[in-house]
Amino acid sequence: MFNCLIFIHGHIKGNTLCILRESTPLGSGEERREASNTTAKARRALAMAMAGHAPGGALPLILLVVSCCGRIVSGASPAAAALRRVGSGSGGLCDQLLLPLGYPCTEHNVETKDGFLLSLQHIPHGKNKAADSTGPPVFLQHGLFQGGDTWFINSAEQSLGYILADNGFDVWIGNVRGTRWSKGHSTFSVHDKLFWDWSWQELAEYDLLAMLGYVYTVTQSKILYVGHSQGTIMGLAALTMPEIVKMISSAALLCPISYLDHVSASFVLRAVAMHLDQMLVTMGIHQLNFRSDMGVQIVDSLCDGEHVDCNNLLSAITVIRKGTFAKYDYGLLGNLRRYGHLRPPAFDLSSIPESLPIWMGYGGLDALADVTDVQRTIRELGSTPELLYIGDYGHIDFVMSVKAKDDVYVDLIRFLRENGWHNSY
Repeated sequence: MFNCLIFIHGHIKGNTLCILRESTPLGSGEERREASNTTAKARRALAMAMAGHAPGGALPLILLVVSCCGRIVSGASPAAAALRRVGSGSGGLCDQLLLPLGYPCTEHNVETKDGFLLSLQHIPHGKNKAADSTGPPVFLQHGLFQGGDTWFINSAEQSLGYILADNGFDVWIGNVRGTRWSKGHSTFSVHDKLFWDWSWQELAEYDLLAMLGYVYTVTQSKILYVGHSQGTIMGLAALTMPEIVKMISSAALLCPISYLDHVSASFVLRAVAMHLDQMLVTMGIHQLNFRSDMGVQIVDSLCDGEHVDCNNLLSAITVIRKGTFAKYDYGLLGNLRRYGHLRPPAFDLSSIPESLPIWMGYGGLDALADVTDVQRTIRELGSTPELLYIGDYGHIDFVMSVKAKDDVYVDLIRFLRENGWHNSY
């Protein structure tokens, strides 16, 4: 059985809930007792939510992902099988996926300004390429509750990470805080509440800054940025920051998200309706293993009732404050102290340099990065990006479809070759 995952960021920053993908069952008696207590709380809270008595208030931000809900819809897939393999055994991403297939791969670690220890993987060339034929660095940033393994889920002939390496690119894989490959901190452990005291804004301002800065220093070259889903939110926010955009030669965004006014994914709408984020935050839960009974009940609530097909769904939903693509809202006084304004400032997409080449790929069946919201993002940019629209592609097809090599990656690689092959600093 493959776990389902949900990540929710509540109204109060300090009350972030993070549900981890764990490949091993609960071990110690203390862990089992904690899971049991959490389940009891959840049953009461879920009953309240379904009865319409969940904690009220606005829902300014909810980050949610349901990942390959094999419990609900049976049947295996190559992607799910690959994820199960990654979830077992020991060692880093290089040891588990790249090296066994003959690809050169090394593990690297960086520390963010706020103490998080992040892992990066470096694939300098394909398995049949000479070491001295390395091309420009390309940095791949995964989506929400995914990890660097996202880029290697399908076969070597079908996965973007392998394809880029085999096409001569110097591939670097990013893994943001809290993911399987980046669970370290200089002070906190994953069991500490403060370990989870962050939003996607920190992923852009701290994680990307640290990872891209490391690659920029090591390669002495500007970087080709490729992001999917939350990786595009992070990218768009980061590209408004002069200290980051100076390191980027071009950006390719798969399923770009900044505005989500037209989200139509049923399980997201259901989660909003039941105030799921406020319900769990009120319970004081900050870390949860989804193998527990509580996890099963929540997934049932989100995925069963309206015939939502969760099989092979590995997607990120990020609802930014209504109508804006803005920084974190600390409340009136908190905003005044932090930003000098009562309201959090918006990320100004028009400040992204017009000279920066941007490519966007999006689909007509994407219930998360809706076409209308993507078009709004495009209008706010100062430049006109290159666009690839595929009418029958959904949110996850751009990274997991076995047809993406021909439908998406051919044009993506063309763009990268034309806009970054010779950009040393």
